Amino acid sequence: MRENRIIIGADHAGFTLKEKIKTFIGKKDLEVTDAGTDSESSVDYPDFGALVAGRVSSGEFSRGILICSSGVGMSIVANKFPRVRAVLALDEETARMSRLHNDTNILVLAAKKNDEETAFRIADAWLEGPFEAGRHARRVAKIMEIEERLARVRPTAQTTED
Repeated sequence: MRENRIIIGADHAGFTLKEKIKTFIGKKDLEVTDAGTDSESSVDYPDFGALVAGRVSSGEFSRGILICSSGVGMSIVANKFPRVRAVLALDEETARMSRLHNDTNILVLAAKKNDEETAFRIADAWLEGPFEAGRHARRVAKIMEIEERLARVRPTAQTTED
């Protein structure tokens, strides 16, 4: 996994901002992979959220960006995946602190809540923000332990025949 690779995805409501964010982060010497969507035609956000989060979860990409109307749906979907720590950031401080203290690996943007310039500043704060580690590493490790514990106790889907 190369640290200069990032995957980005959006639903129809986030398409226009995704295209602009792609150009913005492409100027930062980052290799951007676009997971879709490719227009403003109506699509289901879980499909694109799962695609991006799955590739971050697997380790293929170290980080990703998701965009939908409010950011809420994409956040819910992304955080279902193991090893994903997605943050819905509506301001620069949240984005910066999520990297410093939580080592977030997916940034979720709300296309209807932030204008383009604000979204650029949020993305910049998140992309440039390092993980502080130290006491925060212990806390992130605890989150991962909880995730592993839950994965062991979750029942598998069973079918019943009538």
